[in-house]
Amino acid sequence: MRYDAVIIGAGPAGSSAARLLAQAGWNVALVEKTEFPRRKVCGEFISATTMPVLKACGVAASFIAAAGPQVTRVGAYAGNSMLEAPEEKFWGRALGREHLDLMLRDAAVKVGATLFQPAEVTDFWRQDDDLVCVLEDGREIAARLVIAACGSWNSKGVFAVPGDDATPSDLFAFKAHFTGSALPPGLMPLLAFPGGYGGLVHSDSGRTSLSCCIRRDALGRARARHGGRAGEAVLAHIKETTKGARLALGDAVLDGSFLSTGPIHPGIRERHEDGVFFTGNIAGEAHPVIAEGISMAIQSSGLLAKLLIAHRGETYAREWKRRFAPRIRAASVFAHLAMNGTGRLAGRAILSAAPRLLGLGARLSGKAPFAA
Repeated sequence: MRYDAVIIGAGPAGSSAARLLAQAGWNVALVEKTEFPRRKVCGEFISATTMPVLKACGVAASFIAAAGPQVTRVGAYAGNSMLEAPEEKFWGRALGREHLDLMLRDAAVKVGATLFQPAEVTDFWRQDDDLVCVLEDGREIAARLVIAACGSWNSKGVFAVPGDDATPSDLFAFKAHFTGSALPPGLMPLLAFPGGYGGLVHSDSGRTSLSCCIRRDALGRARARHGGRAGEAVLAHIKETTKGARLALGDAVLDGSFLSTGPIHPGIRERHEDGVFFTGNIAGEAHPVIAEGISMAIQSSGLLAKLLIAHRGETYAREWKRRFAPRIRAASVFAHLAMNGTGRLAGRAILSAAPRLLGLGARLSGKAPFAA
């Protein structure tokens, strides 16, 4: 079987690329190793800047109907401080991955993408002008190019992101849903707590989503202090050290179980090499502190598809860096300030004096364009 493109990974990045290429007339194979629907350890916020890509994929209306309420304010909870940006505007919405992934995958299939699921690419090689991908059952599918959209967290496939030796500063990610939270309507606060950071947002079906990252050493201390499973210890640590989270989740009920993964690998990586294009987190990911992971994944696939359709794929790596590298660098700075005690104190003092900087920070992280 020969295709114009084989896309590995049917998450938001892969399915967005598949939809956009297929509706432009490309013969696309979409390969996903896990069954859907699935829960994923990631934030659920989709920024307003992503809406044009969702519209181009034909899912904007479905997304709005299924997602949580509009996020109209950004804020920060650190220690006893509870800060909110004074301006209200549409920053975006949140939707669980068990819904978003299905929505985007089905949109790609609807316009002709061929789905292989569950199926995993175990090897690939170049043969003349094609790349040949081998599935675990021995089937071979060839294409003139391959798009790797298979993520980076704990990836073990042919495009696995190599991990470093374990260090105390390694970051582990946790996620959970709650019902009955007291999080103010429309507010999405950043949580800055000792050894980690996170965020709260109203998601779909009346749920509130908590996503967070914590250093390996801080996780060990939290488990020693609070006991129980890792997720429970992290939640107890956040509530104990962060007043805003304690008030928002004090009477909330855990919906399902905590999910966890790690260590995570923020940073910029290869975007194009020998006929393989990388998109989504495998190309580069920001610290989750800016809640832009899914948005960047979708937007980077929108960029890649646009360039490939215009026969300008050779410019993808440069254009990707121009658009997304500033967010990744900003996220690294924000993450350091959030996890560092001195940084949290300085940040609280600055934001208390000038709360409009919260909105500026949201714009720097890609949630909304600057005014013209």
